[in-house]
Amino acid sequence: MEKIITRKLEKKNFGHPDETKSNPYFKVETIKLGDTTFTKQTFQPGWKWSKDVKPLMKTDMCPLLHKGVLLSGKMHIVVENGNELDIMPGDAIIIPPRHDGWVVGNEPAVFYEIQ
Repeated sequence: MEKIITRKLEKKNFGHPDETKSNPYFKVETIKLGDTTFTKQTFQPGWKWSKDVKPLMKTDMCPLLHKGVLLSGKMHIVVENGNELDIMPGDAIIIPPRHDGWVVGNEPAVFYEIQ
């Protein structure tokens, strides 16, 4: 017998996120739909993970996996093995754990992530 999977049609808008965390250099807005989490991450010029988040997480590099799309701004990512690249608006990216990253230039970087 074939199993039928039904899913509820849902939507939410980042104009009314479920949760918001922020400081002067970044803002993370979170929406949860079922078992999927969407985040809109806005990083201000001058933001750098190793400067602004490392003291909070108490790890030498970001331990998280990120999958998403950069909508605006520009960022530079460096992973533990020394590989690095710039991400530009429209770039979809998978960033493995153990990385650093920062905003390049004078425009805020807006990154949407799906988990």
